Amino acid sequence: MELQALIFDVDGTLADTERDGHRVAFNAAFAEAGLDYWHWSVELYGQLLAITGGKERIRHFIETCQPPLPAEEDLTALIARLHQAKTRHYTALLAQGGIPLRPGVKRLLQEARAAGIRLAIATTTTPENVTALLERALPESLSWFEVIAAGDIVPAKKPAPDIYCYTLERMGLDPQECLAFEDSENGLRSARQAGVPTVVTVNDYTRDQDFSGAALVLDHLGEPDLPFQVLAGRAGSHSYFSLELARQVHAQAIHSEVEN
Repeated sequence: MELQALIFDVDGTLADTERDGHRVAFNAAFAEAGLDYWHWSVELYGQLLAITGGKERIRHFIETCQPPLPAEEDLTALIARLHQAKTRHYTALLAQGGIPLRPGVKRLLQEARAAGIRLAIATTTTPENVTALLERALPESLSWFEVIAAGDIVPAKKPAPDIYCYTLERMGLDPQECLAFEDSENGLRSARQAGVPTVVTVNDYTRDQDFSGAALVLDHLGEPDLPFQVLAGRAGSHSYFSLELARQVHAQAIHSEVEN
């Protein structure tokens, strides 16, 4: 099958949003709610990233760390209120322009669009967060994505395959006609359970995770003057991720699955 579409995760994949974006926004939301004793350090947030979804992450923190809770407030309502405030703080941070796209992302999107390759997003972050990031980092790109599958649009979040299954259904594509881009083990598992070959670009939080089953693992997508490092898989003579390499990686992945 020929490559028809590229499907991107957002946080950690399009941009390094976690440590200096979402984590900071969570802490701001906690402080605003008078929960100053709730503070997610860089190390603690790295552990919490094993849980996908912001509301789910807050609930997991409450259940495992058992911080003092405000009196007389329903837990689900509290989590929803904190998450809503966190989204507001996060979009404000993005508006300040402090979170650029990762190396190679803009170039690959532009190259794919020019070649008629379809584009989509499959993420557990909220639609508001996706919009805020793209509007600041690459405003014209919002119209490039045929499907933006985000947030609570499916009941089970990554590593469940639901968000990818939803995206594929909306696009009317076979999973083997697509190539996914993720940064985490949970994201890889989600895409692979849906049958989509996957390229992983690691970050500081995910570098040591298990990426067995990825078609290619890189430190980033690279640029002509900023070569990537191949951590697993084969990139041939390529030093940055182009549409040509995308087609090669996709073809290798499909061939490997047929053989197995």
